[in-house]
Amino acid sequence: MSQDSSLQNNVHSTSLALEVTDIHKTFRNKAQDLTVLNGVSLTVKQGEFVSIIGPSGCGKSTLFHIIGGLVQPDSGTVSMNGREVTGERGHISFMPQQPALFPWRTIEDNVILAQEIMGISKKKARAEAREWITRVGLSGFEQSYPHTLSGGMQQRAAFLRALLSPEELICLDEPFSALDALTRSDMQRWLLDIWEENQRSVLFITHNIEEALLLSDRIYVFSNRPGTVLQVLDVPLPRPRREEIIEDPIFLRLKREISQMMKEEQTS
Repeated sequence: MSQDSSLQNNVHSTSLALEVTDIHKTFRNKAQDLTVLNGVSLTVKQGEFVSIIGPSGCGKSTLFHIIGGLVQPDSGTVSMNGREVTGERGHISFMPQQPALFPWRTIEDNVILAQEIMGISKKKARAEAREWITRVGLSGFEQSYPHTLSGGMQQRAAFLRALLSPEELICLDEPFSALDALTRSDMQRWLLDIWEENQRSVLFITHNIEEALLLSDRIYVFSNRPGTVLQVLDVPLPRPRREEIIEDPIFLRLKREISQMMKEEQTS
């Protein structure tokens, strides 16, 4: 499927939580100019889980910063729910590679931070947080501090903070990359369960092909720097998904296709 036809189908099939159109970005300094994004366009439908996969340094995180309003593109636009928001902050919920929990705040206080900033009453925010803390397996750790929790538990708390923030779109920047293989697998299953229950709009960065296929409705494959969209792949696997789906012939075929595409890109 071509990038253009996929984008046209998305635009006309349902309303869009996110539409990124023809983003270009070059960082300039005295030594040299570094072009990191070259005409990137993508969409996320409401309630859709979309992943970006590509080589290191291809501009994936820069794109997140542009979507979040932290970095201004040289050209191109960012729209959410049909309104252009290029350069504006406060429209996404963001979870970085590290949990980024405040060490002086308890787990409960970290979880309600986004709601607190938005002016939601602490009483209401705490009531909702306590219900969710139990549902994500952190019951009994509400008043604990981040350093007392394992890496996986910290990531659950960080994701819960993103999930409870009022913004429609959640941007996850390789949230499991620092975890060991077993914990990462546990977190993937956990995220699948939570997302399939809530169906929030998600844009997810990963280097892991299996992870992208397991979680996503659609995958954007990026080129080497400067980042462009090489391919847009729909993932035609039924939901709810379980770990055994990684043995499905369709899963294995898509994994081979993406892997080959990435190898060719790295050697080009």
